[in-house]
Amino acid sequence: MPKITIAIDGYSSCGKSTLAKALAAKLGYAYVDSGAMYRCITLYSLEKGLIKDHSFIEDEIIKIIPELQLSFEFNPITKLSETFMNGKNVEKEIRQMIVSENVSKISAIKAVRTRMIMIQRELGKNGGIVMDGRDIGTNVFPSADLKLFMTADPDIRTQRRLDELTSKGQFPTFLEVKQNLLSRDYEDTHRHENPLTQAKDAIVLDNSDLSREQQLEFVLRLIHDLTLKVD
Repeated sequence: MPKITIAIDGYSSCGKSTLAKALAAKLGYAYVDSGAMYRCITLYSLEKGLIKDHSFIEDEIIKIIPELQLSFEFNPITKLSETFMNGKNVEKEIRQMIVSENVSKISAIKAVRTRMIMIQRELGKNGGIVMDGRDIGTNVFPSADLKLFMTADPDIRTQRRLDELTSKGQFPTFLEVKQNLLSRDYEDTHRHENPLTQAKDAIVLDNSDLSREQQLEFVLRLIHDLTLKVD
């Protein structure tokens, strides 16, 4: 079976990463969480004191980009890919609400996107990769063999995100989480640099009423049919 490139785009808390990780594990592919990369630059900016009261100076953010070394490592115990920034596991830190509240603004900076996209393309140049994000099928890998666009009901997305945060010891309200998701949706779809849009050849996956197993089965069937054609 030939190794293909799989691009998964969609809104926040639609389960993109969950599906991408499951696909990568099932296929023996590399997995890259592009959203985590933007969360890292946001976290690093917060740690450097460059983001205050949701505002920042763009030039100062751009200056620190070369300081970042990003990598993804498979944890044999959890069976999950984890994000490392400058040699430190930051998987938990990058999921904090304060990061979520600022990441869309930071990811809209042209120099930030240019650097991240360069890294993403290098990681996926040989195929055999699953990558999820906001502009993977439209900008990073416009020639990806399979493109998915994921969506779900806003309230279902909110509850999923709330459950995730609660499991990590964070306790925002349902309304706070929903407002954050809707705000990120607006920023992601209206930013000037590579906004979130559905690629014309992407297959829409609305998983509002689908289990993780059903989603995985659906996409595996798509891949099976596709690789038969590629073969």
